[in-house]
Amino acid sequence: MDPHLETTRFRVDGMDCASCGTKVDTATRKVAGVEDVSVSVVNQTMTVKHAPGVDLAEISTKVGNLGYPTRVIDAQAADRAEPRHAGGVQMHGDHDEDDGPWWRGRKAILTAACGAALIVAYLVGRFFPEAGHWSFIVALLVGLVPIGRRAVAGAMAGTPFSIETLMSIAAIGAVIIGATEEAATVVLLFLVGELLEGVAAGRARASIKGLADLVPKTARLIEGDQVREVPAAELALKALVMVRPGDRIPADGDIVEGSSAVDESPVTGESVPKNKQPGDRVFAGTINTDNVLKIRVTARASDNTISRVIALVEEAQESKAPTERFIDRFSRYYTPAVLLVGALVAVLPPLLFGQGWSEWVYKGLAILLIGCPCALVISTPAAIAAALSAGARRGLLLKGGAVVEGLRKIDMVALDKTGTLTEGKPVVTDILAIGSTEAKVLSMAAAIETGSSHPLALAIVNRAQADKAPIPPGFDVKAIAGKGVSGNVGGVTVLLASAEAAAAETSVPDDVTARIGELNDQGKTVSLLLADGVLVGVFGIRDEPRADAKAGLEALKAAGIGTVMLTGDNERTARAIGSALGMEVRAGLLPEDKQRIVRELQAQGKVVAKVGDGINDAPALAAADIGIAMGGGTDVALETADAAILHGRVIDIANMVGLSKATMANIGQNITLSLGLKAVFLVTTVIGVTGLWPAILADTGATVLVTANAMRLLGWRGIKANA
Repeated sequence: MDPHLETTRFRVDGMDCASCGTKVDTATRKVAGVEDVSVSVVNQTMTVKHAPGVDLAEISTKVGNLGYPTRVIDAQAADRAEPRHAGGVQMHGDHDEDDGPWWRGRKAILTAACGAALIVAYLVGRFFPEAGHWSFIVALLVGLVPIGRRAVAGAMAGTPFSIETLMSIAAIGAVIIGATEEAATVVLLFLVGELLEGVAAGRARASIKGLADLVPKTARLIEGDQVREVPAAELALKALVMVRPGDRIPADGDIVEGSSAVDESPVTGESVPKNKQPGDRVFAGTINTDNVLKIRVTARASDNTISRVIALVEEAQESKAPTERFIDRFSRYYTPAVLLVGALVAVLPPLLFGQGWSEWVYKGLAILLIGCPCALVISTPAAIAAALSAGARRGLLLKGGAVVEGLRKIDMVALDKTGTLTEGKPVVTDILAIGSTEAKVLSMAAAIETGSSHPLALAIVNRAQADKAPIPPGFDVKAIAGKGVSGNVGGVTVLLASAEAAAAETSVPDDVTARIGELNDQGKTVSLLLADGVLVGVFGIRDEPRADAKAGLEALKAAGIGTVMLTGDNERTARAIGSALGMEVRAGLLPEDKQRIVRELQAQGKVVAKVGDGINDAPALAAADIGIAMGGGTDVALETADAAILHGRVIDIANMVGLSKATMANIGQNITLSLGLKAVFLVTTVIGVTGLWPAILADTGATVLVTANAMRLLGWRGIKANA
């Protein structure tokens, strides 16, 4: 792709099905200078890669003439485009067709007008029979003229075989053979079907838009001793905000003061609030439940977790799944074939077998309506869009339909240890008090570790705070290179050091030495506490497995998926964690080693997903069939990965696979339903059981059923994290 190309995003109103997106895509590609087009029907957006200087207003006009009001939503590009209105085009302004209720939209108004005209025509026919024929023609034209205009515009823009073309031919043909009343009814049913498609598609759009509504519009900014209310979108990095109990958190950030339970259910789906304290990360849109918190902003509004989710989902919805691409190619030949079959059914029986022209032309027209590909074409993108939205609401980011399809084939998952299988921060797991109390030992250690940013120091201080152990002031605190840290606490000289350094200062009893060996065998870092040269305590510290790690791995095993740990950590620590979780371990690995092992697994015929959270995972993430970034991973991991688990739950790996399987099953149901209904009505039409209006019901009804079935995925929940 030419690096000098520019990218512009457009808002395209009124797209409700994949055939709409195809027409928009085809028309846009015919504009000189346009190199690539990606259309998201669900989000009603279009991303265009084009040469500098391309007339953006021409793109808007061409697409607008198809019946889809279009405008630039890219700010810089909008400044270059002149405001204009053509063919329903709205280049600037804030109004979206979706802003109001569905019954106020253009499609609803047109459908209501056509319905009213049909009722009037029926009444005229009852009281003035001689005028009935003409009154139904007028009712027909109310709906058919807009449909015909779109058919002509589509043909001129490169889509001659559209649903509007088939509809127009069938309606005009019905008038010619005298089925005027039925033709008017068919047009109304077609418009009703389009309206229902729009309502169903609106549900999918609303599900992802609802994420944006989670973030509050205002924030309480702390400036010195003052607190003032400002727009949340204007919060700068490192700004300090106050969040009161019951308020939504206005930005991603770190807690600097206060402890409280935070309800993350709007973002993660978790029902139980999480206890948060200074140093913990919080997400925009979550709810502070208990106490006042002061939070340091770590991401601007455009870069917070929810904004990134929305942006990635929109990008994903613009990329097509392999099944969708196949059906798109299939429909290009399918629709012309339907026209040919309809023509043959209308012409051959009268010509070859002397059958009645009126009867077989009528059947041929009905076949045109049965053959409309809407239900088939929308079967895949509707399900993929619903799956992407459902996943996003549970913190699962899937970057496109190809990822959704590919996840169901995974049979091996390679996981990093630190920050993926484990929490990524050490905690105090064991405290052995010698000649003192556990609380006293913890207080002395925390006193000399307070203020340090070392992970082991933070683990001790956090444990003291969690146990509500008093933390007295420490004096003359200093780090001793290669040994530990020392200081004076209440007149007592305190040293916290490694086992080797402590053994050089005092004797360590055999039973304590044995206990230290046990802790080391469990992969734990051991620190000894000396008070005035006497051993008083032993601390075991380890980065513990995530709470749901074992359940998550068991869920993968139950799904027939193997697991292996790939870590750069030392063999003993990795083996201890792996043994606790019941999984194979490969330790002491460099980034290139992880990538090599992934390729070895693939060479054995495995379809491999790699899960990691750091820069050292990026090569393996890129090499895997599906790369999954875990939790608040580095930007490199998130960019390299095909998917992301935003909230660090191991169980969500199995959930991703489950969502993929549910989606592909849904697509299979949709394709079967759409083709099955067509087959049934094709047979009943040829043998004379059904006619024009059941034929259009077969198409619009199948489309609505397929869309409604796909929308069931919006209710997908997956396995609970505490399962």
